[in-house]
Order: sequence, then structure tokens, then C-alpha cells
Amino acid sequence: MAEVVEFRVPVGSAQTLLVWGLEEAPGLEHSLFSVFSKFGPLYSVRAHRNAAVAGPGYYAIIKFYSSGDARRAQRACKGQRLFQKSPLKVCVCTKQKVFQQQVLALNSNKCQELANHYLGFNGWSSRIITLQNVSGFDDDNEELGKTLQKRSLKYLCAVEVMMPNHGVRTRGVGLGEADVENGEDPLEFVTATRRVQKLAAGKALSSAFQKILLVVLDNGKVAVEYNSTQEEPTDSLTEEELKGLIQVNELSLEQFDFEEEEVLSDLSFDDELPQQEALSN
Repeated sequence: MAEVVEFRVPVGSAQTLLVWGLEEAPGLEHSLFSVFSKFGPLYSVRAHRNAAVAGPGYYAIIKFYSSGDARRAQRACKGQRLFQKSPLKVCVCTKQKVFQQQVLALNSNKCQELANHYLGFNGWSSRIITLQNVSGFDDDNEELGKTLQKRSLKYLCAVEVMMPNHGVRTRGVGLGEADVENGEDPLEFVTATRRVQKLAAGKALSSAFQKILLVVLDNGKVAVEYNSTQEEPTDSLTEEELKGLIQVNELSLEQFDFEEEEVLSDLSFDDELPQQEALSN
């Protein structure tokens, strides 16, 4: 049986584990990551102190990209002591409120981590097609000596991701922007420019990865498919046409200014929560 892994923030309930019965210890999240990452790449590991009614100790929420990895981790770690004296309690989330299942893009760093895990460091590559300044500064004002103290920097970047072993290529476009408080300070302006360029390139890379589906087979092999549902009008343009559109600013910038973040959800699990367990004792 195959499982599809996307370059998105995991929101599926089957990809999330609740671990409780944790003892207070330095580096708790690091210990959890070391144990559970052996079963597959992790999106996040977050440890929290128990509510007062549950007594001393901690619980943790661990998010995998793959539900299969989460199930294997749950079966292997449930009831085991691992890095502490008392056994861990581990369960898989069973349901999640539908209205909170907002699909969000992974940031570029996590996209690269996921690609490296499933495809290998040499299994994919990327390149910048173009990086253009689309700030639209008011040159007339500057010519008249009315230099603006505060400037708004905007860069638009187009990136291509290539997976030659699978014959897949995708493009992404991203917008980076920031305000420069003191536009007359050359150092501040150069620093802000580099930061905005890096942000645009990161968003473009993330956008390109959104169009890729990883099909993970039971034997560990991975196939790569192009996700046509994420196709954009710019995907069918030649490089010169894309550069020209960006240069004359004929693209709608808003469509490329997307968020890369996680929204916490209300989860319920197939075993009792720590608070419920404490109340029943």
C-alpha cells in the first residue's frame, strides 16, 4: 500500500502522536526527537507541562509527515521506558475538527529536509530563474531631492526544482517584502535588500515544492508525481516570457505572498488524555 506525502504542514490526525507520562528532565524535546525521528522525518516536537489537575510531569505532541511512520512509532514506543524510568504512554490521534484543517505550505527549509530524506541530497536540485526588484520606488521624488525616509522593498523570485531521476520539474514564484525605516542609510538598505531577496527565494522554492507529490511505497521506494491541481499560469511560460512579465510588473503580486506557518488544532486521541486519566484515579 502506498502513501502520498506532500510538502505541506501535516494536519491529518493519523500523523499526530500524543505522548504522556513524561518525566521532567533537561533536553526533553531533544530526547523525544532522537527517539521518534528514527521512524521517519518529523515536522515538530512540542513538550508541555501537565495541567495542575493531572499532576506533575509533561506530555508532548509529535507530528510526522507520514501516518505510516506515526503508526510504527506508536507501536514500538508505547509502554517502553526509553530515556526515562517510567514507561511512556503513546497514542495516535483519531479525529480532528474539520473546520480547522487549513492546509499551509512548508517553509523552504523544511521542504529541503523532506526532499533530502526521501530523495537523497543528490536526488534533486534547484536554480533561480530570475530575481527582480519590483519595489516601484518614486524616482521623481528622489530627483527633486525629496528622498523618502521610509522605503518599501519588494523582490519577486522565480525558482525551478528538478528531480532528474523521476523526470519531474516544477516552478515556483515568491514575493519578499519589508520596510526600510532609514532609506538613507546604505548599510541598512543593503542588509534589508539581502534579507528580502532571501525571503523571496525561499517562498519561491516552497511554492515549487507544493506542486510535488511523494508516493512512498511499503518497500521504501519513492515515486514522484506532479500535482496538476497546484498548476499556475506562469508554469506554462518560457523563461524569457516569465522574466519579461516580472520585469514589466504585469503579474499580480498578491498571489505570490503566501504564509508558511502552522495553525494549532484541537485534537482528540484514541486513548484518554492525561487530565482524564488523573480524574479517574
